[in-house]
Amino acid sequence: MENYAGIDVSLELSSVCVVDAQGKILKEAKVASEPDALVEFFETLGFAVKRIGLEAGPLSQWLHAGLKSAGFETVLLETRHVKAALSAMTVKTD
Repeated sequence: MENYAGIDVSLELSSVCVVDAQGKILKEAKVASEPDALVEFFETLGFAVKRIGLEAGPLSQWLHAGLKSAGFETVLLETRHVKAALSAMTVKTD
């Protein structure tokens, strides 16, 4: 099963949420906003994460580079684009 992570980047602590392919939350945590701390968090999860999305911002490129160099597939997400994409999605209720 594939798992994914999203990181809401902040100056001191970043909020990390790991979900499975169906969107079920597997782990939520606050991690120091430093590449080494995030790499350690993902390495000690006990399961693989296919892709990590980071909110674009002042620290994001530094964190993105650190995660990439540790072998994690990471993408930077522009907040405005994500919001527009989510609002364009239809809501299925069946």
